[in-house]
Amino acid sequence: MNNYSTETIRNLVLMSHSGAGKTSLSEAMLFNAGVISRLGKVDGGTTTSDFDPAETKKKISINLSLLSFEYKDTKINIIDTPGYADFVGEIKAGLRVADTAVLVICAASGIEVGTELSWQYTQKQGIPRVIYVNKMDRENADFYKVAAEIKSMFGTSCVPVQLPIGAQDTFTGVVDLLTMKAIIDDKEQDIPADMASDAETYRDGMLEALAEADDDLCAKYLEGEELTEAEISQALKVGINTGKVVPILVGSALTNKAIKQFADMVCDYLPSPADRGTIKAGDEELEPNSSGNLAALVFKTTADPYVGRLTYFRVYSGTLFSDSHVYNANKKRDERIGQLLQVKGKEQTPVKEFVAGDIGGIAKLAETGTSDTLCGQDHPVVFDAIQFPPPVYSVAVHPKTKADMDKMGAALNRLVEEDPTLKVYKDPETSEMLISGMGDSHIDVAVERMQRKFGANVLVQTPRVPFRETIKATAKAEYKHKKQSGGHGQYGHVHLEFEPLPRGQGSEFGDRIVGGVVPKNYIPAVEKGINEALTEGVLAGYPVVDVKVTLFYGSYHPVDSSEMAFKIAAHQAFKKGIADANPILLEPVMDMKVTVPDNYMGDTMSDLNTKRAKVMGMNPADGVTTIEAQAPLSEVLRYATDLRAITQGRGSFTMEMDHYAEVPAHTAQKIIEDSKKDKDKKE
Repeated sequence: MNNYSTETIRNLVLMSHSGAGKTSLSEAMLFNAGVISRLGKVDGGTTTSDFDPAETKKKISINLSLLSFEYKDTKINIIDTPGYADFVGEIKAGLRVADTAVLVICAASGIEVGTELSWQYTQKQGIPRVIYVNKMDRENADFYKVAAEIKSMFGTSCVPVQLPIGAQDTFTGVVDLLTMKAIIDDKEQDIPADMASDAETYRDGMLEALAEADDDLCAKYLEGEELTEAEISQALKVGINTGKVVPILVGSALTNKAIKQFADMVCDYLPSPADRGTIKAGDEELEPNSSGNLAALVFKTTADPYVGRLTYFRVYSGTLFSDSHVYNANKKRDERIGQLLQVKGKEQTPVKEFVAGDIGGIAKLAETGTSDTLCGQDHPVVFDAIQFPPPVYSVAVHPKTKADMDKMGAALNRLVEEDPTLKVYKDPETSEMLISGMGDSHIDVAVERMQRKFGANVLVQTPRVPFRETIKATAKAEYKHKKQSGGHGQYGHVHLEFEPLPRGQGSEFGDRIVGGVVPKNYIPAVEKGINEALTEGVLAGYPVVDVKVTLFYGSYHPVDSSEMAFKIAAHQAFKKGIADANPILLEPVMDMKVTVPDNYMGDTMSDLNTKRAKVMGMNPADGVTTIEAQAPLSEVLRYATDLRAITQGRGSFTMEMDHYAEVPAHTAQKIIEDSKKDKDKKE
């Protein structure tokens, strides 16, 4: 590949609802550029972008993939992202390093939830946008209906710059509103007579939008002066770069119609890294200058089956060279750069350097992970980390065999390196190893990857809820541990008093021994016996909390008493006393913030009511409402799946532990029965 300057690079991220045709669009662009010799198909698992075995099996994109190629003296870096909401981390990573977002919309399905979410992400990122209406060959394809829907939902800055010629099986090409020419089979022709009127109308709409984005052009337009093609082109470039204009293009990726015109627009109108201007790294503004100080951001790390660990990065300033040394400003460590790689799906081509604005890969970095900054040690800078959403769905994982146990820990660590939206931790309450992600599909893919890439087979289960037990009444209990055998016997005798403590206070031990009825040297053994007993309550075997236990009387034997005897006596007295003190079950209650569009409010509230939730408040804003509620963890373990079904994926939520509360009697009885069944099975 030729050496390209910052001005001749284009970085695109393709975003859409799942199935709108992002991968097919990138495949057609590669084919037209002569990079691949035949068009791959998503359904056949033969596309350049979807090369992961899980992707070819499921026929969807799961990971972002980088596709770098040359077209018209321009280097285009396409980041193809998944459309499925569970893999939002890949979308956020790709969006962070792109200069333009291309939102792909199906001409038959129109705007879907993935389109809405993509638009929201791009708004938050403040990135230029292009809309590509794909699948004009499909049955029920209707560009004009979709274009009206886009304007209605996303605003009047969205304007068609092309019109389709025909639709469905009669779709043959496009009318270019910039040049007012028809393009059929990539050849320029006059606009069909039956489309001339529509073309004029839509061109006027385009010019009006461009005039609104450019003050000089606006004055000329309002005075009725003819705008030159050069003026229109310049206004479109500026309008796209400033976000004041969002051009709508149209075509069919699967049949490779009007894809060349899209690629031409990428080269001629979309901003280069130089056009996008400076970027902040901490307090410093960095110019996209290849001769400046080096600053590169890592946006993805993956375990490649051929080259090992592969790190994807974007250079924002300076030039990164093969066989060099850089400084990881986050880890404060030197990193040796081996061979730099140009990436095209699963293919990697060695290159000597990457200039400011370019995107590429490095194999086998030792310390560097996602969101790290690579720079020169003499001029360290740190970019803000990529903001990944917190995980909302957890499962417990257990190794299938002893051999898998040894592999599981390393495999889980590698998974988290590859995917920052996954979290792995051991629950201190239940001692289970938990893996948390964005949804059930996300977890399924992670578990499959553990087995395929790292050879660790695991069983997946619903996490255990860390219930606890406490008491509601006071009670007293006595236990005398007395055993006589040959030689020394065993003797320990205690009287204990039990009283409930306020919720969340923990457990306490005290003694009111007078007259030495229990010698001081045995009191620590009594406390130890109680502490051990606190780990397993009498109802369902859960830890006991918020209880004060006081040793107030007892007796001892000068020969047979021992620490062990008093420890056993305390343990047994504890079980008796707790059982007499009106024991109850406690459950963790989660603080939840659920944000949904207003038209899903009723269904969301009804569902929360079935989960024993208490609504604490509602905050409406801009067509969405955030519901603040508290709900038992046992009821919302699968809430990510439930909310997605209720809101068609438009809802989101956060959840964190708030407090423990008493379990209602009928629910507690079932928990106790289930616990006994589990205990019987183990025995």
